[in-house]
Amino acid sequence: MFKEAVLYKTLEGGNIQCFLCAHRCFIKIGQLGKCKVRLNQGGNLFTLNYGKLIAKHVDPIEKKPLFHFFPGSVSYSIASPGCNFTCAWCQNWEISQYMQFHAEINGQITDPDRIVAEAEKYQCTSISYTYTEPTVFFEYTYDVSLLAKHKEIKNIYVTNGYMSAEMINLYAPLLDAANVDIKGFSEKVYQKYIGGHLLPVLEACKKLKQKGIWLEITTLVIPNLNDNIQEMKSLAAFIYDELGSDTPWHISRYYPNYQIENIEPTPMATLKKLYEIGKTAGLEYVYLGNVGSGADTICPICNTIIIKRWGNKVIENRASAGECPNCHKKISGIGI
Repeated sequence: MFKEAVLYKTLEGGNIQCFLCAHRCFIKIGQLGKCKVRLNQGGNLFTLNYGKLIAKHVDPIEKKPLFHFFPGSVSYSIASPGCNFTCAWCQNWEISQYMQFHAEINGQITDPDRIVAEAEKYQCTSISYTYTEPTVFFEYTYDVSLLAKHKEIKNIYVTNGYMSAEMINLYAPLLDAANVDIKGFSEKVYQKYIGGHLLPVLEACKKLKQKGIWLEITTLVIPNLNDNIQEMKSLAAFIYDELGSDTPWHISRYYPNYQIENIEPTPMATLKKLYEIGKTAGLEYVYLGNVGSGADTICPICNTIIIKRWGNKVIENRASAGECPNCHKKISGIGI
């Protein structure tokens, strides 16, 4: 179904400026925004992917990845087609870049109340808007989130962070947690390989944190592309200085995909080096992703293993009322 979008204004001649994401697209009548799922129809902006689900699964919360938000719980995860980035290494390109290859948007039309009912049925603590970019199906996520909030089900965005301040202000009362993928710390990388800019992502992270939304950061590390050591030191410093030392940083291994399949998987030596960079910067919780090990939550004071994991699976949670059982250091997060 077509649904009128939010966060836009009509300009002279029926042109539109969209304020949903940091692209702030100017869209002429009959044309689409960069996300290709928002249409200017006669001077009104419509979202074309409302309720058209292309994926839904019950996932461990650790898959998002969120390691400090109700660890060991399950999250009902949904997606509609579309993205406001065009990442050359996208791991879910078949659905996030769907509109690059298809003239029409397909998907299972699903009412918001059904999503909440299914989340309850599968005993999910949360609903995650994920796999593609949830910002571009914002209207649907908002409606689902509103219903979920009434049922005390948490709402999670797994996002590239390219959202506008206006969107964050509107959604913050309903959003409980987010994992933002900072895809490197280089404007050149963002322009050449991603189709956006770095600064709006950093500003969104700061704003999410200021709004009291639980935040974790992920960086997928691509060899010789976004793994520059000095840039990674700057990224770790940004997380420490602007988001807080207790903000988890997930450093994930890349496997060949989409447009850059000729690059080998990220060497373990690189991941371990970046782990040390994060810890040296003062970050309390640094994790390695897509490698199996390296996912334990460790007390930043006494190095006791608090939550033992293998990949996305919690093996043991030894936290006592959210504290280290050895030194009683409070472990940052929600629902630990």
